[in-house]
Amino acid sequence: MVSNVAQRPLPLWQPSKKQLEEANLTQYGHYLKEQGLLKNPYDYSTLHQWSVDHSEQFWSSFWDFTEIIAHTKGSSIVAQSSHIKDWQWFPEARLNFSETLLGSAASSISASNKQAPNNSSEVNNLETNNSETNHPEVIVSYLENGARRSITREQLDTEVNQVAHGLIENGITIGDRVAGFLPNIIEAVVAMLAATKIGATWTSCSPDFGISGALDRFGQTQPKVLFAVRYYYYNGKRIETNQKTQQLLDQVPSIEKAIIIDLEPIVGRSSPKEPSLSSSQTPKYIAYETLLQPRPPLPFQALPFNHPLYILYSSGTTGLPKCIVHGAGGTLLQHKKEHQLHAGLSAGDTLFFFTTCGWMMWNWLVSALASQVKIVLYDGSPLFPEADRLISLIDKEQITVFGAGAKYYSSLEKAGVKPKDKYELNSLKGILSTGSPLAEESFDYIYQYFKPDICLSSISGGTDIVSCFALGNNTLPVYRGELQCAGLGMHVEVFNESGETTNDELGELVCKNSFPSMPIAFWNDAEQQKYTQAYYKQFTGVWAQGDYIKKTAQNGFIIQGRSDTVLNPGGVRIGTAEIYRQVEKIEEVEDSIVVGQDWQNDTRVILFVKLKPAFKLDQTLQSKIKSTLRQHATPRHVPALILDVADIPRTLSGKLVELAVRNVIHNQDVKNKDALANPEALEYFKSRPELQ
Repeated sequence: MVSNVAQRPLPLWQPSKKQLEEANLTQYGHYLKEQGLLKNPYDYSTLHQWSVDHSEQFWSSFWDFTEIIAHTKGSSIVAQSSHIKDWQWFPEARLNFSETLLGSAASSISASNKQAPNNSSEVNNLETNNSETNHPEVIVSYLENGARRSITREQLDTEVNQVAHGLIENGITIGDRVAGFLPNIIEAVVAMLAATKIGATWTSCSPDFGISGALDRFGQTQPKVLFAVRYYYYNGKRIETNQKTQQLLDQVPSIEKAIIIDLEPIVGRSSPKEPSLSSSQTPKYIAYETLLQPRPPLPFQALPFNHPLYILYSSGTTGLPKCIVHGAGGTLLQHKKEHQLHAGLSAGDTLFFFTTCGWMMWNWLVSALASQVKIVLYDGSPLFPEADRLISLIDKEQITVFGAGAKYYSSLEKAGVKPKDKYELNSLKGILSTGSPLAEESFDYIYQYFKPDICLSSISGGTDIVSCFALGNNTLPVYRGELQCAGLGMHVEVFNESGETTNDELGELVCKNSFPSMPIAFWNDAEQQKYTQAYYKQFTGVWAQGDYIKKTAQNGFIIQGRSDTVLNPGGVRIGTAEIYRQVEKIEEVEDSIVVGQDWQNDTRVILFVKLKPAFKLDQTLQSKIKSTLRQHATPRHVPALILDVADIPRTLSGKLVELAVRNVIHNQDVKNKDALANPEALEYFKSRPELQ
């Protein structure tokens, strides 16, 4: 008889004694022990259980441990209610999100403004390496065309103050919405911080959204000011955006002004260029550079803990996107917890995550400024002009934690990229992956071809909570295919269909307790009907995230995809990730998507594959795919049909859209196609004779 110990998998990585001793999580444990809050804070299972059993103590202690910058914390930690969504965390607290991110630079604002040039890009020029001075860079920004810019913390504070003045002069007050239709550049961070400094609410999407996708978002939230660019770069092309900006102004009547940012370096330019847009709308346009004037310091608005900070949007591929409102304090606490205690980031570290301003990972990335971490931004294709483009930034910028979507890592592997053979990667101590489940083979690839001594964290949460339910932990081992743990303060469990906790089968990811980064509302949902329907319909009083998941013997998690895309042939539930994991192994397949089709009073599984050039979906390849699934999964995982398509549709953040494809093959409409990066790909699934 084989013992349970023998059956446990071997870890791919585990921290050394020195790494454990130096970990932020260990330091937090020391703090809890000194405060008399927990006798054994060094066992993560014990610590996590305490954090959910005594959530008030946990969040209050973390506030103190991480030294949240606030005007007041208040004496009350939480005002409880009968429903967890209605709990009010830190009801007496007053803080300002922008102030917490800018940190110590706020004290130097007066001196900075006295010396501020009219054109801030003369400060942020490409030739200056501020890291070699007493004013280290805090944000570095790369464009696909190779342009690099940077800004110090003091310069950032100065520019935020200048733009905040400009917003006030253009009528922005507390509670107004300020929108960004922007690439991932320094000015996007500045605009967000300027808006939140004066109490406005920030909302954004990237300019690669189609006009309908942008209108579906901003048309609901009604921003008063819009930040935009003339163009951006992607896949070697310069893509103009003036027409989209004009359409937003024409069709969103709330927008009174559009502040236009010039992407190109403007070093040495004596006067700002006027926006070359429609003459009929000229009064609505303002050149960003005109805001960058010497200004007196503005105070940071002291605002409630739940003051609306962000409005984020769901993907919107099956209807109008949900407009999810997040509060300043909850976003800040969750992000600092995840950055410091889970990702292991400390002052002086450098964080990179490949994202756009239309994905919540942009908000997550920017919050690292509150932990005195330098952030690196990139806008463009991650694989152009070479597949290792982003990898090259690790050595250039001494990145300590590098992150991207799961699809990115599988693309690197298929492109034959072997980072350790070309780059030193000495600074790298952590890798993050999210967006979809990270395949087991991608775990192997990263440890073989990046670096063996790193903490690889597959993380999962979402736009809904602007943070994570399950994520990494640099004090725990990493196991192949697993998310390491539930986040501190998050009472995550797996429920079966009857709403009972299960630890040995697949089920629904739920969270049974309140936490500070729960949405404070949905926009235009005064009675909270949409909010309640979205998360609390399935299990009364318990948050259901909509992920199909299993808890492991190591207290980690394996995610098998979205529960609303779970396949159900013959009444047996199959997670789509189980199929993708095996299809990824097929050399001839570049990408794939699997859906269920209603068929003869049952469901049949249809696998669509995009093949690499020069390959055809002949009988031999079909047999290979089916054999791989049968041998490495189960016969239930073998699709009834395998069909080839020219492209696979994904959202702008790289997520597969199984529901949209399912609608197409059932001859149902797909709404909001502009939420897709490649909406034309849906045409390949229409009217296929094999599906009739």
